[in-house]
Amino acid sequence: MNRSARRRLTAAVLTVVAISSGATACSSGSGSSSAKGADSKTYTVWDPYPQFAKGSAWTDLLDKCGTEAGVKVKRTGFDTSDLTNKALLAAQQGNSADVLIVDNPVVSTLAEAGVLTTTDDNKLDTSKVDPNLLAAGQSGGKTYGTPIGANTLALYYNKAVLKKAGVDIASVKDWASLTAALEKVKKAGKKGITFSAIGTEEGSFQFLPWYWGSGAKLTELDSSQAVSALSLWKNWLGSGYAPNSVINNTQTTSWQEFASGDYAFAENGTWQLANADKAGFDYGVIPVPAATGGSAAAPTGGEFVTMPVQDDTGRYATSQKLVSCLTNSQNLLDTDTTLSYVAPTSEVQDKQVAANAELKPWVDAVKAAKGRTSDDLGTKYPKISEQMWKAVQSALSGSESAKDALSAAQSAVK
Repeated sequence: MNRSARRRLTAAVLTVVAISSGATACSSGSGSSSAKGADSKTYTVWDPYPQFAKGSAWTDLLDKCGTEAGVKVKRTGFDTSDLTNKALLAAQQGNSADVLIVDNPVVSTLAEAGVLTTTDDNKLDTSKVDPNLLAAGQSGGKTYGTPIGANTLALYYNKAVLKKAGVDIASVKDWASLTAALEKVKKAGKKGITFSAIGTEEGSFQFLPWYWGSGAKLTELDSSQAVSALSLWKNWLGSGYAPNSVINNTQTTSWQEFASGDYAFAENGTWQLANADKAGFDYGVIPVPAATGGSAAAPTGGEFVTMPVQDDTGRYATSQKLVSCLTNSQNLLDTDTTLSYVAPTSEVQDKQVAANAELKPWVDAVKAAKGRTSDDLGTKYPKISEQMWKAVQSALSGSESAKDALSAAQSAVK
């Protein structure tokens, strides 16, 4: 690693901002935290899935891929935020894992710090990956790794609540028709919509479909389109269509509100599918509508499989075999089913829908989704996101108008 790269890496270690897109597991991982064993036939894999212990389908797949590549895999599972710091420190010490699986917004941080190899360097084939999902792992015109799967946001709806209110879900196609449905639900004595607007990345993550659905760009937080998106949420609270609790709701507590059975809609992700099946009422899912119709771009969650820079470049060929094995069509289908993810390729998405037709709206949502660091924002995104969630908090709490809150946010970003 050259001197310039080491300076970037040191800066990244000091300023790293870990971004979590969804619910993260917190159980302990398996394996040692040291990067490589002394044996050249041992290859290390670090992942953010500590919930999967030795003997799980995930670790069995890693072992299988190692066997096919003729090596032993030494795997460690970390908490998502801890993994980012560990990866940066390991790179600084020249002790990076051979294969690193990280939350997609972190890819640009690691790439700009000089931690990751590009697909030009490591020869990973990403030709089958949907371009909108691959974009989350691109920075400066280069691609760093390949997605293992994606999750995103959509609207769950309670069929009984909508029936009581006389709302046909087919009529909900844009912001105006959604707001009209919420008005009918309130008049019928039920509650409208719940979501997470908490002052963290979760709040920005949930606001982004509405923000992008307005036509706004993250480089112009104070645009008229951005103001219209924040005004939509603010007006929902003012009209009683959404509860004031959204200001402090995480995605988990928001889901708990919806699971009470009193709400017509909830914005949440694929990771709630198992809970939805246990809720005790019939539900459906539609993509978040854009302002004037169609599906809004929702942010992509999920991880990228990457290959960190190694002093011994001869290791890349075997690492590439491991990554290719983990992300081939059959293994993607099994892994993404385990993780409740939508696959990153149309070929596997079609297989998922064939096996479970209820995944169709999620596949549609993922096809319209967008990486938070896309548009070459890279490491600029965390600062933009922080000002976004602060603006949302200010507007929804009533301390500022939507316009003033977003103007202040844009000034802070500049």
